[in-house]
Amino acid sequence: MMNDSSNQNNFYMKSGDIKKPKKRKWLKITLIVLAALLVIGGVVAFRAGYTLNKISIKGGLFSSLVHAVPGVGDTIEGEKDGRINVLLLGMRGENVPGGGLLADTIMLVSIKPGENKVAMISIPRDFYVKMPGTENYEKINAVYAHGMERGKEGGIEDMQRVIEEITGVPVHYGISINFKGFTELVDAIGGIEVTLDKPFNELEQFSQEHVCDGDKGGVFTTPTGEYEYKKNEKGKIVAQYPLCTNSSPECGGDFVLPAGVNKLNGEKALCYARARYQSSDFERAKRQQLVIQKIKDKAVSIGTLSDFEKVNGILNALGDNVRTDLQAWEMKKLFSIYQGMQNTETIQRVLENTEEGLLYAPENTNGAGYILLPRGDNYDRIKNMFQNVFTIGSQSDAKPR
Repeated sequence: MMNDSSNQNNFYMKSGDIKKPKKRKWLKITLIVLAALLVIGGVVAFRAGYTLNKISIKGGLFSSLVHAVPGVGDTIEGEKDGRINVLLLGMRGENVPGGGLLADTIMLVSIKPGENKVAMISIPRDFYVKMPGTENYEKINAVYAHGMERGKEGGIEDMQRVIEEITGVPVHYGISINFKGFTELVDAIGGIEVTLDKPFNELEQFSQEHVCDGDKGGVFTTPTGEYEYKKNEKGKIVAQYPLCTNSSPECGGDFVLPAGVNKLNGEKALCYARARYQSSDFERAKRQQLVIQKIKDKAVSIGTLSDFEKVNGILNALGDNVRTDLQAWEMKKLFSIYQGMQNTETIQRVLENTEEGLLYAPENTNGAGYILLPRGDNYDRIKNMFQNVFTIGSQSDAKPR
């Protein structure tokens, strides 16, 4: 019996001796994995904080640290009123030929967390407005460029002032992104999908001819044999300028998408969002709203946020190509507010010059070219729409797929 008991004790001891190394091995592996996750999370957090401070034209690292302290208020503008208004601007980019700081996209996004609603309202670039601080009128797409002449904060500030005057609602924050940042952002999230009921064609805009600019380091260098003529007051030709096409046209020259599901990379998404010659600026605005929704849905999805490579790509895309007057802590808070919204309803509207629209195109523009003015020659109807957009709802045709 003693021997049997000793044998059993020896068996249990040996069994214990065998199991303990395994437990230690798995514990070691677990600790290594946790440490790796903490390091990756720390790197992402550091990169995110660095990038958010880099793109902000206000505040900085100190402000973010202060608002990270428990007990310090972190309420962002508009939050207490239940409606946060953010101005989105898209443009070619600083120092880019072809009007780099002229806004191609002008959109006010209103977030109403308490009702789980978001409104996207686009304003056409040909809207004729008074330039801030002057008595001069120009198209609204030039406001940002003029403001930037005052300094890095001037562009967004001037745009906010003009949009507030037009809409009658406060514009709490502004964000601008250039074409490079847009394409890199879409590529970073793996592209987007759009479904078309019929083929989409833009055969003019990206293959148009301009005055040859090869001697100025431009891109219109392939002669067409045609000329642009300058006439004096008596109609006599006083100068002629040769016309050229771009030897490497944007979007391949002829931009075509077939009917059905289309997977768009950054370049194609930008072309789809910019095309307007064979449709209109108003239809383009509706497509831009669609594209922004697609980007937003994919960027905030769990699959993207849990993918380190995608998050890193998003941060790289934002760093040198986005500017905002949101401070880093405000960006994080705004993102947190949006993430907390459930089954969000999106309302889409575009200011346009249809019979039911709020704008019209005057016949006599005194040399200003094609411009748009508010119906009634005041902003009353536009202000009413902006203030009541959450009850008015979307335009019937404002949601392309």
